[in-house]
Amino acid sequence: MATQADVTHFFDEPTNTLSYIVKDPNSSSCAIVDSVLNLDYASGTISYDSADTIIQYLKDHDLSVEWILETHVHADHLSAGPYLQQRVGGKIAIGSGITTVQSVFGEVFNVDEGFRRDGSQFEVLLSDGDSLPIGSLEGHAMHTPGHTPACMTYIFGDAVFVGDTLFMPDFGTARCDFPGGDAATLFRSIQRILELPRETRVFVCHDYMPDGRELAFETTVGAEIDANVHVREGINEGEFVSMREARDKTLGMPNLILPSLQVNMRAGHVPPPESGERFFLKLPLNAFGGPDLSDLAAKE
Repeated sequence: MATQADVTHFFDEPTNTLSYIVKDPNSSSCAIVDSVLNLDYASGTISYDSADTIIQYLKDHDLSVEWILETHVHADHLSAGPYLQQRVGGKIAIGSGITTVQSVFGEVFNVDEGFRRDGSQFEVLLSDGDSLPIGSLEGHAMHTPGHTPACMTYIFGDAVFVGDTLFMPDFGTARCDFPGGDAATLFRSIQRILELPRETRVFVCHDYMPDGRELAFETTVGAEIDANVHVREGINEGEFVSMREARDKTLGMPNLILPSLQVNMRAGHVPPPESGERFFLKLPLNAFGGPDLSDLAAKE
């Protein structure tokens, strides 16, 4: 039977994001999964409230951070990885598919040649099956693409952190319409997760509290098999792909997708300053479709 990991959750309500500290039950060693850097989009103000809450918890419990893990390049919130690392240590890691994401969105945001597309902003690039020990707690990475090419699921003892790949059973699965996403690939990735023991605890990265229910963030492999509205037992790949592709056509873009991608593809760093000490994020027009804007271009 797998060792029971100690898991503490932190919820960022504006982005519906769950961050976690997962700890070795036999030592002070831990990892942070999917941290949040706060952004007030209207004013362009970045703050650290969510990350500071995690830091205070680490200090209060005298924990030692070994890893700062990203399940993928998030499109709905900014990562606080570098801010946390500067204050509590740990190695920032993501799936090696990050290089594909950087190549795609490097073009979308028209970044200059100084932006490296080799994943080197992250200290560790993980491949399927790579070991991720936390003290004496065994852990490893499972490549689960489909939502994005770089999606990783992290398994520590009896706990699995699935990012956006799976949600609570009443909400289903991740969208697949971002560049590099693919519904059939997502279905196959989810099947790998569902092959884990039924009692394995599943921790999701987001909860949207459908129908007004209370926040929920922990389920099990067995519960997903029995009741997930998109991929429960009996739903085949073709049925899932048809449902997922039709559903994705109805979804709007996440509110923070443009700032999130620019920061998260850089491992949580903001782009270098321009014009002295001022920092900027770009707003590419019609980046995800729309009419030709040539007639509206200023003649300068």
